[in-house]
Amino acid sequence: MNVKEFEKKEKNTAELTVLVTPEEFEAAVQRAYLKGRGRIQIPGFRKGKAPRKMIEAIYGQGAFYEDAVEALAPDALDAGIREKELSTVGRPSILDFNIGEDRSLSVKFLVSLYPEVRLEGYRGIEAPMPEVDVTDDDVERELQSVRRQNARVETAERPAKDGDVVTIDFEGFMDGKPFDGGKGEDHELELGSGQFIPGFEEQLVGRSAGEDCEVNVTFPEAYAPELAGKDATFKVHVREVKSKELPELDDEFAKDVSEFDTLEEYRASVRNEITERRRGEARSAFEEVVMSRLTDKVECEVPEAMIDEQVDQMMSNFRYNLASQGLEMEKYFSMMGMSVDEFRRNTRPTAEKQIKLDLAFEYIAKTEDLPISDEDVEKEYQRLADQYKMELDEVKRAVTGDSVKTGLKLDRARALVLDTAVAEKKAEEKAEEKAEEKDEPAAGDKPKKKPARKNAKKDGEKAEDKPVDSDGEKAE
Repeated sequence: MNVKEFEKKEKNTAELTVLVTPEEFEAAVQRAYLKGRGRIQIPGFRKGKAPRKMIEAIYGQGAFYEDAVEALAPDALDAGIREKELSTVGRPSILDFNIGEDRSLSVKFLVSLYPEVRLEGYRGIEAPMPEVDVTDDDVERELQSVRRQNARVETAERPAKDGDVVTIDFEGFMDGKPFDGGKGEDHELELGSGQFIPGFEEQLVGRSAGEDCEVNVTFPEAYAPELAGKDATFKVHVREVKSKELPELDDEFAKDVSEFDTLEEYRASVRNEITERRRGEARSAFEEVVMSRLTDKVECEVPEAMIDEQVDQMMSNFRYNLASQGLEMEKYFSMMGMSVDEFRRNTRPTAEKQIKLDLAFEYIAKTEDLPISDEDVEKEYQRLADQYKMELDEVKRAVTGDSVKTGLKLDRARALVLDTAVAEKKAEEKAEEKAEEKDEPAAGDKPKKKPARKNAKKDGEKAEDKPVDSDGEKAE
C-alpha cells in the first residue's frame, strides 16, 4: 500500500488516495467471500456452500467488493498517514474507491488535519485589572447577612409579615385542573426571599396560622414552556407563622460567630475577608480577559471534526453534571424550551475558543524551554492520587508518565502567559505618559507658562526695552 495522491482542501482537510496492490485486494475479496457466503442461498447448493465464482456470476463480480474495501480501509488509511507523516483528528470518511484494470484498488479518504498554529505576542498580554474597593456599607451588609443566618426563629401568634417564615401546604391549578410540579406540603417559605414566582409571597403577607387562602399568579415568560405566561391559582393552607429575631450587633455577637472577642475586631476581619475575596475575583476576571486575548492571537484553521469532538466532550460533561443533580438532559432541555441540536449549535463557538486556547498552550510548551523533572512527575502522581483518593500505584497504571509530563507542560505554558501578563494602564495614566513624552501638560493640568525673555525681537524688529511683570507680560 502506498499513497497515490494527496491534496489539501479548505478548513484544514485533505484528500488522501491510497493504492492497494492487486494481491492485497484479491486477498481481501476472498476473506469477504468466506465471511459472507453463509448468508447467500444459491439453488443447487446448501446455504453457505456456493462457490465464489458461482455467486459472482449471479450477483456480479463486485459482489464482495464493498465488504473487502471496508475491511481494507483502516490499514490503507494508516499506511497513507504514516507515509505522508500526517497528524489527523476526528473520523476520516471514504469519498470513493476504484478498481483498476489490473485489479488494484485505490481508496480516496477525506481526513481532517491537526491545525498548524501561528502565535505571536503571548508574553506581556495586557488586560484590565478591576479595582478592589471595600466600603463601610459592604462590611455592614456582610454583618447583617451573618445576623440573619444566626437569627432565632420563634412561632408568632399574629398574621405573617414580610421577613417571616411560613409553613404551608399548596396545590396549583390551571383552568381548574392541577398541574405537574405545582403541589407541596409542609414547605417553609421566607416571605420576601423571592423563592417563589413573583406575586406569590406578597399574597401571604397578613395570613395567619390555620388560614386557607387562594393565591393568583401569572407565570413569567422565561419559564417552562408549558407554564410560561399562563395564569394559575394556588390553594394554600398556612400551617405556621414564625418570626425571626435578629441578635444584637455587639461584642457578644462577635464572640458567638467568630474567634474574636470584640465587634471591632470581627468587623476588621470581615473587611479583610471581603477584600481578599474581591482581590481573588479581580484576579480571576483579569485572567479570563488574558486568556480571551491569547485566544484572539492564535492564527489557525480549526477543522470541523475537531470542533465536533470538543462539543461531544462538553455535552458529556453537561449530561454528567445534570445527572449528579438528579436531572435528565433531554428533560432539562424540554423545560428550557430548547432542543439538544440547538444546544450543540450554540456550544460550537465556545468549543472552538477552547480548542484554540489548548492549541496556544501546546505551541508555547513546544516553543519555550519548560523542563519537567522526574520529581515533578512524581509530585503530580501524588496529587492525582490524593485528589481521587486512589493508591499511588493504581494512578500510575491508569496514567502514563508521558501524559503527566504533557499535562504539566501545558500547565506551565498557561502559568507563563499569566505570570508575564500586565495590568492595562488606565486612560488617564496613558494621557500623562503621552504628555510627558511630548513635554506637554496632561488633561486637567494648568498649562505651564513659558518664561519671558527681555529684548525679544518681534517680526524681525528690535523689541522695546520695557520692564517685564511677574506674568511674563510687558508692562504698559
